[in-house]
Amino acid sequence: MIFTPTSFEGLIVIQPSVYADNRGYFFESYNKELFEANGLFLDFSQDNQSMSHQGALRGLHYQVPPFAQGKLVRVVRGAVNDIVVDIRRNSKTYGKYFSLKLSEENFTMLWIPTGFAHGFATLENNTLFSYKCTGVYNKASEGGILWNDPDLNIEWGIDAPLLSEKDKVNPKLRDITTPF
Repeated sequence: MIFTPTSFEGLIVIQPSVYADNRGYFFESYNKELFEANGLFLDFSQDNQSMSHQGALRGLHYQVPPFAQGKLVRVVRGAVNDIVVDIRRNSKTYGKYFSLKLSEENFTMLWIPTGFAHGFATLENNTLFSYKCTGVYNKASEGGILWNDPDLNIEWGIDAPLLSEKDKVNPKLRDITTPF
């Protein structure tokens, strides 16, 4: 596995070693020893998977302490444009976003520490998105940022996204207060 830090403190792109032959392929999506050797001492407590149709947009979501979640995300089938927004007020990248294409073909994963809002736009039909979380979901601790916040100017890579009712009415970043 190759662990590549980004310009966002704590945000890491992970490229697993994929072993392919005439039968298919094999790769480790998580190996505690390798993660710890790269400074990631994680305690996962929940795994999630979603299936989305092409054009679906999920996010931008986060949870506040004490239920904040770090997430290890990847695509099992299909492709997404994965987006994270730094909501850590004292960070040099506060209010900026990072995007990365995750797909079943590139096997790329992204480690998203607490203090980021997360979302993705589905680029292919029947996309399976998987994420390991360091905390369990807690409805009272969830928050969101408007997907098309003009201050963020995010390039999602899709037109006319399919949105949940909740994601249509999330506040803008400038209107939220987070403890990060």
